[in-house]
Amino acid sequence: MQTEPKKSLVGEEYEVEVGPVAHGGHCIARTDEGQVLFVRHALPGERVIARVTDGEEGARFLRTDAVEILTPSKDRVEAPCPFSGPGKCGGCDWQHAAPGAQRRLKAEVITEQLSRLAGLTPEEARWDGTVEPAPGDKVPKGEVPAWRTRVQYAIDPEGRVGLRKHRSHDIQPVDHCLIAAPGVSELGIEKRDWPQIATVEAIAATGSNDRQVVLTPRPGGRLPIVELDKPVSVLRVHEKDGGIHRVHGRPFVRERAADRTWRVGNSGFWQVHPKAADLLVEAVMQGLMPKKGDMALDLYCGVGLFAGALADRVGDKGAVLGIESSKRAVEDARHNLQDLDRVRIEHGKVETILPRTGISDVDLIVLDPPRAGAGRQTVAHLASLGARRIAYVACDPAALARDVKYFAGEGYVPRRMRAFDLFPVTHHVECVVILERAAKGF
Repeated sequence: MQTEPKKSLVGEEYEVEVGPVAHGGHCIARTDEGQVLFVRHALPGERVIARVTDGEEGARFLRTDAVEILTPSKDRVEAPCPFSGPGKCGGCDWQHAAPGAQRRLKAEVITEQLSRLAGLTPEEARWDGTVEPAPGDKVPKGEVPAWRTRVQYAIDPEGRVGLRKHRSHDIQPVDHCLIAAPGVSELGIEKRDWPQIATVEAIAATGSNDRQVVLTPRPGGRLPIVELDKPVSVLRVHEKDGGIHRVHGRPFVRERAADRTWRVGNSGFWQVHPKAADLLVEAVMQGLMPKKGDMALDLYCGVGLFAGALADRVGDKGAVLGIESSKRAVEDARHNLQDLDRVRIEHGKVETILPRTGISDVDLIVLDPPRAGAGRQTVAHLASLGARRIAYVACDPAALARDVKYFAGEGYVPRRMRAFDLFPVTHHVECVVILERAAKGF
């Protein structure tokens, strides 16, 4: 017997009191009937009209936008960006919140995730409960810092530049992205049309004048002649294999951090905030306190940022092993650290490569896993190596909290935790937790 399709509630509106912030850039509210709403573009304590953007009758929750603010929060500001708001660009979650309020909201999310998934209070996590702004990011109320050194533009069928709407393939045309770093904006990508192109990724390196665009043509599309306002290297995503190929210029950009220059090729991973790499290296090294002669691991090592910082500190009698799954990143890491004989970089997945190394004990571990986290099996293996301290760098509070709980089950507890606002006006936040073996009787 076929069941009747459930009625879509998209477009329905509810007047609600907005409750606490939740992970993901929205707040929680309930209708008079008890239906849970995820409300974007709202702030805790506000009374709003929430319009459903996704959901049907009987759903556990409905996704909504606050389309009218009846009682505004004292933390509300007018969004500086004209492309921010219900039904517009989905890139920024908190344009409508004052800078200090954004950091408090992120701190509330971290606190909630630690409590719910790890069973820890901020005090037990050895965290002071604050989210620290990056140097230079404190701006007046109603302004946003221009921090994003890598921007992925979407191109509509007419060739106009835009950004994706929230949870959608639809495109919001834009003529300027406020959070784009000056090195991205100066290229003038938004000023021109991009016929036959699906996406344009713009990269502005920190510490060098390297600029790069990575073009993804539409199926069967031809590559245009690229003439931008500044010198730029051009790469393209190949239609058949998805690989990235050089068109002209260098196939990499040179980044600067931790007193080194880093080659990052083919649009490879690098922190998007210009201050992030140095800030995270400092937090990790202060927490680990490496000693001469230490044996250290840098897992999910990318182009070798933490491996290089560790190698400088463990000295000639120490050793560092980095493991990374991206073949191009491994090539870059080996190039970047070729002057350090005590560093070895292996290509492959951490859970596959690490057991094959035969390493049974180490002094220090750094892990900076993908958004999904390291997982129970990897955590158990790392704990078995008996490291004096482990530095966990995380861009997702939920994955971090889950893995911290797994570490606790293996006898490791937080010694110190810090949180950094490296993604202003979005819901994203970066955390660094230093773990060590629990004292007996903890």
